[in-house]
Amino acid sequence: MLSCEFLRVYSPSAEVRGHGPGQETLQIHKENVGIENIEPIGQYAIKLIFSDGHNTGIYSWDYLYELAATYDVLWEEYLRKLSIAGIQRTKTDVE
Repeated sequence: MLSCEFLRVYSPSAEVRGHGPGQETLQIHKENVGIENIEPIGQYAIKLIFSDGHNTGIYSWDYLYELAATYDVLWEEYLRKLSIAGIQRTKTDVE
């Protein structure tokens, strides 16, 4: 199970990932973001529409599998980046 926050901060969009290595944008204050809609993209992917207005990025089934398979590493990496940036996460009801 992948949280909305996790899916949002690891969006495959250029807004989040940038256009190349080192151009990533740290996503902050996404603890309470939700998914408002899911749109199929052919038979290979979905587009997630988030409650914060983010609606770019195509989540292929392969990318979703990769996120699930590496969840622990990616989540710890995200928390480390927040810590380095001096950003405190707000706990949510689902944690």
